[in-house]
Amino acid sequence: MAVVIPFESHPQPTIDGLIQRVAADMERVNATILSRTGSDVTMIPEVANHLISSGGKRLRPMLTLAMARLVNFPGDGHVKLAAAVEFMHTATLLHDDVVDESEMRRGKLAARMLWGNEASVLVGDFLLGQAFKMMVEVGSLRALDILSSAAAVIAEGEVMQLSAAKNTSTTEDEYLSVIRAKTAELFAAACEVGPVLAQRPKAEQAACRSFGMNLGIAFQLVDDSLDYGGTAARLGKNVGDDFREGKITLPVVLSFRRGSESEREFWRRTLEQGDIKDGDLDSAIGLMTKHRALEDTIQRARHYGAIAKDALALFTDSPMKTALEDVVEFCIARSN
Repeated sequence: MAVVIPFESHPQPTIDGLIQRVAADMERVNATILSRTGSDVTMIPEVANHLISSGGKRLRPMLTLAMARLVNFPGDGHVKLAAAVEFMHTATLLHDDVVDESEMRRGKLAARMLWGNEASVLVGDFLLGQAFKMMVEVGSLRALDILSSAAAVIAEGEVMQLSAAKNTSTTEDEYLSVIRAKTAELFAAACEVGPVLAQRPKAEQAACRSFGMNLGIAFQLVDDSLDYGGTAARLGKNVGDDFREGKITLPVVLSFRRGSESEREFWRRTLEQGDIKDGDLDSAIGLMTKHRALEDTIQRARHYGAIAKDALALFTDSPMKTALEDVVEFCIARSN
């Protein structure tokens, strides 16, 4: 059962502008990534490259490069920081898949399915170590502080999500706290380090951080809706994985709050008790449709996307600023 969320008809936004504007820097980032996954321990490059080469958009490192260019940073430290951001992201994916017992990642078998949980966790740790080495090499204590703090916050977010898992009494505010930490914090840090390296005024650093934080929240909310109303090709994982794993996401929070007692009992049975029968995913989507939970999740995403775009108002108009605004539209349009 698919959900069609009505939208006005506009040309589909893309991130082509961003890709073109950071292409030269991104080549250097990719070369750095390849060189830093090298190890005499054969399994390390095998596991790391399985995920790194699996076709992710590399949005977070591209944002690091774009923000550095937006503020006209003249050096090249942003390249290593962008690679560090990608390693942090890859490490969290490796760890996430173990915690969630996921079978798919970006349309391929998750690393844990091929090499086991232990290897996935340890290679994730290796990548985090390499990320911190690159941060130190750049020589900016402030950038190191931002990214190392982000690593701690992301771990906190993972534990918060673990606590909220299968808990249908989770509130919208509690859920937003989880995704701020788990997803949006790395977007925020990735966007903040460029202007920090360039020693731009605090207001510009804060604006870039705000852009990343709000974009990250919007990005995750769209992902939440896609798990119930998307396609496997677009998600890079199986539709309904969140449901099967008992994850409490915003569409569930809204449906539970707005539902009747018998409907709430359905959510308790499926998500809290893990008693999922044939047809339950369709029933879940039906309840979300009835209570406009997917539409309202997308509306929340649009709200955070608008805040992200407003954060860029501090900067003069430029092709890079336009490309960053397009990224917001692209992230939200994935729900179409």
